[in-house]
Amino acid sequence: MQIQTVGILSPGDMGQAIASVLNQNGLKTIAALEERSDRTRQLAAAAYIQDVGSVKQLVIESDVVLSVLVPAAATEAAEQVAEAIASIGKSILYVDANAISPQKVRTIGQIIESKGGEFVDASIIGPPPRVPNRTRIYASGRKAVELQQLRDYGLDIRVIGDEIGQASGLKMSYAALTKGLTAIGTELLIAAHRLGLDRQLWDEVSTSQPELAKILTRSLPSMTPKAHRWIGEMEEIADTFAALDLTDRIFQGAADVYRLVKETSLGKETPEQNKRDRPLSEIITALSQESLNSQ
Repeated sequence: MQIQTVGILSPGDMGQAIASVLNQNGLKTIAALEERSDRTRQLAAAAYIQDVGSVKQLVIESDVVLSVLVPAAATEAAEQVAEAIASIGKSILYVDANAISPQKVRTIGQIIESKGGEFVDASIIGPPPRVPNRTRIYASGRKAVELQQLRDYGLDIRVIGDEIGQASGLKMSYAALTKGLTAIGTELLIAAHRLGLDRQLWDEVSTSQPELAKILTRSLPSMTPKAHRWIGEMEEIADTFAALDLTDRIFQGAADVYRLVKETSLGKETPEQNKRDRPLSEIITALSQESLNSQ
């Protein structure tokens, strides 16, 4: 199959950036924007993604549908596409690139394939691909090799196996480290603030754990507008670990930290409103005070 048109579900911060890369390298991208927010429409327009209205029309015009959504929306989106595949009688390649557990992605694969579609499990590691060589898209499944065509259009696609669930398992393991560490760092810094020990703790961390200090300084400012998305991701990691007979409580706790952030003014910002140069001390003070006020 020659990929000529990629349908994006949905052109949020990550989906829009992926589409922009594909467009800049000569591939057509489309989206179903009926009932979508003004922000999503603006992001799509900025990336020159063409609006085809409905999911059914998206399936009609696409060779590949790339699902990049919050975890909670992944199954419903697949069901909508599966129904469109069945009603049209057209087999397309559906790529689930959401941060979901291996068991959930296998269920979604069955939904798509039961209606005549083809399925690839994918995971995105790294930021939205606005800067070359910083974002990897891992893929698994029998049809994963088809997705490697997108390497010719600016995306770093890496096939890691023939089994559905491998790519998602890699994402769950990696995000458990990176976003789990960010959650732990956020909570401990809030705790130090409430103990009146901000400066003493940060001086010690900067001295004895300088690499960790750099990670927290870099990760926390960009985390706050994404916290609402990361709640579901932590829950998916918890489900993944529970299925492996490991404790899920660490990541249920991480989800609670991101719930706390979500309800603050910083958590309500969009990525476009976020100030990446905001001092870490200012972020922690705001999170600490506003979360106390909301209780």
